[in-house]
Amino acid sequence: MFFARPSKLRQKGILGMNKRNVSYIAKYNQRSLYPLVDNKLKTKLVAETAKVSTPKLLHTIEYQHEIKQLGDVVNKYDGFVIKPSQGSGGKGILVITERTAEGFFKPSGETLTLSDIKRHVSNILSGLHSLGGKTDVAMIEALVQFDPVFDRYSYEGVPDIRVIVFKGFPVMAMLRLSTHESDGKANLHQGAVGVGLNLANGKALCAVQSNRPVDEHPDTGSHFEALQVPHWDKILHLASSCYDMTRLGYLGADIVLDQQLGPLLLELNARPGLAIQVANNTGLEPRLKHIETMKKHGFSVDQRVQYSQQQFGIL
Repeated sequence: MFFARPSKLRQKGILGMNKRNVSYIAKYNQRSLYPLVDNKLKTKLVAETAKVSTPKLLHTIEYQHEIKQLGDVVNKYDGFVIKPSQGSGGKGILVITERTAEGFFKPSGETLTLSDIKRHVSNILSGLHSLGGKTDVAMIEALVQFDPVFDRYSYEGVPDIRVIVFKGFPVMAMLRLSTHESDGKANLHQGAVGVGLNLANGKALCAVQSNRPVDEHPDTGSHFEALQVPHWDKILHLASSCYDMTRLGYLGADIVLDQQLGPLLLELNARPGLAIQVANNTGLEPRLKHIETMKKHGFSVDQRVQYSQQQFGIL
């Protein structure tokens, strides 16, 4: 796998943070629409109305006194995920993969007690992990049973696919793979691996960890060259439809693959990060400018996906 130097990447049209904020986020995302994606509960309600599949919501906790009944809730399930409704950057997400008489097990094998989980939920409600430190709501979701196609490429967690969507067109995508370092979370800032994906077919192009190129998963040793994401057309269709669902012109759609349910929308981001360019070894700006220069069209979701695959994919 070949990686260009930073100077070469700039020549490839790497989009910087200031340009992203001014020319795309501020221009194409109405601030009044931000709550639809900043609040994961609202995202779920909007997605349900739009018939977009998401991981099942098991329970919500809004007030501190409700934590007393937390045991009655979590003891019904062998695995679950607890997350803040208004969290960001993967902060505050607790993944439990197994429950036994000994306690609750994280993907790393670490054991938690019910008291540990109650403390975590209390921190969520107090706003420890939320945007701006505001009081928050704790969401308890069903644990995604990820597709076994990723068994060799992920460690202690569920991989997800980030797709950047501009005016309804998927313009770039990457697969985020959890590692031991990331504690089972598919978050690049916490040590997960980002794998750039060919929009044409979902095949791996390049991979990075902590902004450094890698050819194989640091924990499993599996090479990424043979990696290809299944259900690729469905994934791009789901991502593209999020534009119609939210009317946000520039967004990031995070999608997971459940073994039984297929592609599920995990969450949306109105300010998606720029590391996806490093994972793909190419810049976003030329693709965004291409979409901007298009005349008004009446493309359906399927047509937008097909156009992006032909225009930005490697055939």
